[in-house]
Amino acid sequence: MQGGYNELVTRQRPEFQFDLSGGQLALDFANTVSWRGSAQRRKERLESYSDIIAFARQSGLLSPKQTAELRAYAEQHESETRTAYRKAIILREAIFRVFDAAAHNDAGSAADLKLISECALEAQRRRRLTPANGLYRWEWQANGKPALERIAWAASQAAADLLTSSELRQVRACEASDCEWLFLDHSRNRSRRWCDMKICGNRQKAKRHYRKTHE
Repeated sequence: MQGGYNELVTRQRPEFQFDLSGGQLALDFANTVSWRGSAQRRKERLESYSDIIAFARQSGLLSPKQTAELRAYAEQHESETRTAYRKAIILREAIFRVFDAAAHNDAGSAADLKLISECALEAQRRRRLTPANGLYRWEWQANGKPALERIAWAASQAAADLLTSSELRQVRACEASDCEWLFLDHSRNRSRRWCDMKICGNRQKAKRHYRKTHE
């Protein structure tokens, strides 16, 4: 990771708009790398902790108030923020590998499953029921302070829920060779091949057409 602390938390650039097409939080989190399968085009979308906050807000994990509180706390706690960022990226890669294996009918590695399990157990220990608009919801807390790892906790809990659900059989990997994004296949006959038909699907069709017309 390049750059100093201010870059880690408060990068002055337009907020990236995440494509939340995975159908489940853990898969959307794993998909925060674009063109994962291409060494030339691969692009990290979580370049800073600020990006992780943006992902959480766009995913509905954080309210505007929670977003502001977490961002302010992150800006004031350099060491904690760096640790939380590093842990989140390590967790994301473990989540990707486990569900990519599942999409190809393989078992995830013991090390990756252990990491997800440990993070999900930590999430359970940190959860508290809190009032929210006349209802209740789970809230992650850390000794009364904004929890910098709350986004990783939520992602690990989502991963554990999916791993222990019958929906695990519906996890697919985009068939575009340079994409590899993960998604839940809710199509009627379970035949969805692309993370997004308008993007990867059309691009693959164009490639096939080009090959046919130039043979």
